[in-house]
Amino acid sequence: MLKLDHITVIAPSLAEGVLHVRNCLDLDVPFGQRHAYMGTHNHLLQLGDAVYLEIVAVDPQADAPDRPRWFGLDDQNKVRRDWDEGLRLRSWVAKTDDIGAVTAGYGHIFGEKVPLPTVNPSFDFAIPNDGSLPLDGAAPSIIDRHGRPRSMATIVDLGARLRSFTLEHPDPASVKALYSALAVDRPPEIRMGSKLRYSAQIETRAGLRELT
Repeated sequence: MLKLDHITVIAPSLAEGVLHVRNCLDLDVPFGQRHAYMGTHNHLLQLGDAVYLEIVAVDPQADAPDRPRWFGLDDQNKVRRDWDEGLRLRSWVAKTDDIGAVTAGYGHIFGEKVPLPTVNPSFDFAIPNDGSLPLDGAAPSIIDRHGRPRSMATIVDLGARLRSFTLEHPDPASVKALYSALAVDRPPEIRMGSKLRYSAQIETRAGLRELT
């Protein structure tokens, strides 16, 4: 079974990502961490029930990894095109306790299991060979933390809570069928739309806000 782990804003730069989330939620999401093994960095925010928001971008101060980055971040032209089209809440990550079974049955979608960090890995992440988002983001990325829950102690809690998560897609039936086959718990609500687009309703201390 897969379960919602976190939702992801994929940004051309962290500054743009943080500004977008501030404009949507009126919250300043603080810095999270650098991923030297992926050449990326992020900002993180708790959303309740062990779910969180990640804003991720290429780290310009980091060396390029020896494999494609996750979240399609090597294709900066596409990241920018999506961003400029308003596709900013761009993907989500699902957790599993058996990533090997997921990649064995659906490796053509999710890619291969990559132990991370490269030295002394603490989790596995499924990444397509070219680093792209699974099904251009319609399918989640997959993480396996080896039976250990993600510590929320290192992620700030500003009172934001995820109330709903929606995916618009031109072929909702196929996405629903995939989620059903994968036994996804807490998947996004899927609706018909002209293009792939995510949105999230997030309760803040100032009221309900939409993140797009």
